[in-house]
Amino acid sequence: MALTAELSAIWITALLACLGAQLGETKAAFLYVPFPPALPITENLAAICRDGGGRPRYPNSFFPPSGYSHDRRRGQAINRMESWFSLCCSGLVAQQPSQILCCAQQAWAQALSQFCVEEFSTKTVVYECCEDKGPARWICFNSELPNPDYSPKPGYTAPAMPQEPGFSFNPNVC
Repeated sequence: MALTAELSAIWITALLACLGAQLGETKAAFLYVPFPPALPITENLAAICRDGGGRPRYPNSFFPPSGYSHDRRRGQAINRMESWFSLCCSGLVAQQPSQILCCAQQAWAQALSQFCVEEFSTKTVVYECCEDKGPARWICFNSELPNPDYSPKPGYTAPAMPQEPGFSFNPNVC
């Protein structure tokens, strides 16, 4: 009888730990990083620039201390891309709407390229789009999108994140 009570207590404790886990900004035991991000286009550019502070960011505190390496890399790619979008939208690197769109597209491609480099540097299975080359990679990344319109998350305000280094806009590509 004592063994049954002890096992029940262990199960209840484990269940409560899973259901009540505090994982950074989330209160759920299940983490989800909506990925991949959509290609910036004329139709979603206003939302990219206007609603950047309302889309989720993924600081280290969002994830448990170990595991979730795939989601960590995806979150880092989103953080990097959003940081670079802010440069494009601020008018610091591009002033005209066509240049802002071109800049955002370069930021998207550069962030996802770096994501693929990071994916291949691990001993895990890489994200499927990273296995493609050239235009096929970008077509893959721009399919099955969780947020193609770059809509903000209601009631969410992105935490302050450091500016990600490594992006340089090339206006000659536009």
